[in-house]
Amino acid sequence: MSRAVERLRAIITESEAPDQTLVVVNRTEVDPIQRLLETSFAGQSVGIAETEFESEADDTVLLVREGEVVADAPLESVMDAYLLVNSDLYRTGAGGLDRWQAPSVITELDETVFELRGFPESVKEKLLLVLISRFIEHRALERGEGLFRATFQELSRLTTEKGTREVYRRLGETDLSVHVYGVPDRELPEHLNLETHTGDHRGYRESWCVLFQPPERTDRHGALVALETGRNEWMGMWTYDVQKVRRVNRVLEAEF
Repeated sequence: MSRAVERLRAIITESEAPDQTLVVVNRTEVDPIQRLLETSFAGQSVGIAETEFESEADDTVLLVREGEVVADAPLESVMDAYLLVNSDLYRTGAGGLDRWQAPSVITELDETVFELRGFPESVKEKLLLVLISRFIEHRALERGEGLFRATFQELSRLTTEKGTREVYRRLGETDLSVHVYGVPDRELPEHLNLETHTGDHRGYRESWCVLFQPPERTDRHGALVALETGRNEWMGMWTYDVQKVRRVNRVLEAEF
């Protein structure tokens, strides 16, 4: 096991999320929307429940942590986030990213360790990591300066996935210092204006990291850290903790 994988795994596994549940309140929408949540979080440490409260609006999702509501969002916005991140953002790239908003009931699940499967074993599970990747990319685009790093496994993903290419083209046009990492299976176009790092150790081949570190100490820091544990199977989490984001940054800087 490479030192990079060891250090990233340590950051993931030290996270301890409290007891938390996504509660769908006063649902009037059709069953498939409820099943979207249930299938997306099946087997995870986040519970899914459904109830009725007169004091809450219809079709609302609450994030309940240790008995207290810490975030809420319309059920429709949660559904749209999953659907858009899987289609519109990949077809239209940064334009879709501008219109898309990540619901707080999802983004506030930071420090929770997820074990997720990609297609074909699961259609929805891995989308959670894609959603958070887009959230951190959007945060970096909004700020427009600071440090941004992302690992891609294969660099060709920056050229074959149209939406991803457009997002990173725009990131490269800002004042951000943008660094991308991957196995050098394809040379990137110079117009992307990205600092490219290549290699073939396990850190390059097995990691999925997206990190934004603004120039000042603010609550806008963010990092997704995930490792491929089997064929298209992932263990990952995300964090907004300044010190933890900086630790992830040090691993990417030193080991890649």
